[in-house]
Amino acid sequence: MSEEIKWSDWLDFNQEHTEKVPVSPGVYMMHAAMKILYIGNTDNLKKSITESLSANCICDAKRFRYFSTISHNEIKEKILDEYRKKHDGKMPKCM
Repeated sequence: MSEEIKWSDWLDFNQEHTEKVPVSPGVYMMHAAMKILYIGNTDNLKKSITESLSANCICDAKRFRYFSTISHNEIKEKILDEYRKKHDGKMPKCM
């Protein structure tokens, strides 16, 4: 049985919102101008999303959302596969 993905709401990509992200494993997604820039997975959502504030390319994101899960590797691959199918095999801009 596959895990149901329960994303957070889209949040503004700023320090105020990144401070509220849980310290837990999961998957996260960044976007700007309604285009996905990055899809990532991590053992620590708070740390990875906060570090993205100063990362090249990803720092251009305007909003983000996340999903806490211990199955973050598998979930990320599933999301990337779905993204590539919708976008003629292309990856998000910052990947």
